[in-house]
Amino acid sequence: MKKLLVLMLTASMALGLAACGSSGDQGSQNASSAESEGTDGDAAYTVGVCQLVQHGSLDAATEGFKAALEEEFGDQVEVDVQNAQNDSNTCTTIINSFVSNDVDLIMANATASLQAAAAGTDTIPILGTSVTEYGVALQLDNFDGTVGGNISGTSDLAPLDQLADMFQELLPDAETVGLLYCSAEPNSQYQVDTMKEYLEELGYTCEYYAFSDSNDLSSVTTGAAQECDAIYVPTDNTVASNAGIINNICLPAGVPVIASEESTCSQAAIATLCIDYYDLGYTTGQMAVRILKGEEDISEMPIEYAPQTTKKYNPSICQELGIDIPEGYEAIEG
Repeated sequence: MKKLLVLMLTASMALGLAACGSSGDQGSQNASSAESEGTDGDAAYTVGVCQLVQHGSLDAATEGFKAALEEEFGDQVEVDVQNAQNDSNTCTTIINSFVSNDVDLIMANATASLQAAAAGTDTIPILGTSVTEYGVALQLDNFDGTVGGNISGTSDLAPLDQLADMFQELLPDAETVGLLYCSAEPNSQYQVDTMKEYLEELGYTCEYYAFSDSNDLSSVTTGAAQECDAIYVPTDNTVASNAGIINNICLPAGVPVIASEESTCSQAAIATLCIDYYDLGYTTGQMAVRILKGEEDISEMPIEYAPQTTKKYNPSICQELGIDIPEGYEAIEG
C-alpha cells in the first residue's frame, strides 16, 4: 500500500513538472515571436545631415530633403541635422559621429560637407546637395555624371551661359566684370573660370577677385568695386553668408552685382538665374527614399539637377541703381 502511494505521488509530480515545462516552452516561443514582430514593427531609418552653414539656400535644401523622407516614412525615419558653422573641421567631426552611430544614410549639404563625408566612409550611402560640380569637388578624373561607389546626389549648378547672357541683357554698357569668389571653395573656382570664358566671348574684360575667407571679403570687394563696372558672384557659401558686406560696399559705389543664387541676390545683387533649393533638397530626399528601400543602387545613380531655373531680380537694388528690368523676370519678395 505504501509503495502504491509513493508511485502515485511520484507520477503526479512528474505530470505537474511536465505541464510546467510545456507551459514554459510555449511562453518562450510566444515571447520570441512577439519580439520578432516587435522588431519588424518598430524598424526605423536614421539619416544624418551635415549642413556646412546656416543660410537661406542650404536651409531650404535641408527642409526639402526632410520633407521627402517624412512624406514616405513618417515617424519611421529619424533625421539628425547638424550644422558645421562654416568650418570644414567641424564637418569632419559631424561625419565621424554619424559613422560611429552607424546611420543608414548621410546627406551632405554643400561641398565641404560632401568632401568630409567622402573621406569619412566608403560604405554608408552618401547623397550630396547644394554641390555645384561633383567632379571638381571630389577631384574626379573624367567625371561622366555618375560618381560611383557610395556617393551620388544633386547639383545646384544653373546654366552659366544663360547667366552670362544676363549681363548683356541688363548691363549693356558695362565693360569690365569682377569675378568675386572664395578661393577656398573649389566649386567657386570652377564657376568663375567658366563664367570668364562666356563673358569674354561676349566682349567683356574679366578680372579675378579672390578672398580666402570672410576676414578679407571686405577689402577684396572694395577693390573690385573701385576697378570694375559690374561684379559676378558664384554660388558660394561664404558669399551667401556675408552678402550684406558686399551690398554695403557695392550699392553705395553704384556697382551692380549679378549672382548665381537667390539668397545672395536677395541681399546684394540686381538679378540671378536661380533654382529652387527646396525642390533640389526634395529631389535629394526622393533619391534617399529609393536607396533606403533598396530600389536603386547608389553606385549607379547619376547626379541629378534642378528641374527648372528662373530669372529673378531684386526690386529695391534695381530701383536704387536705376536699372530697368525687362519682361520675363520675377521679383524677389521681401
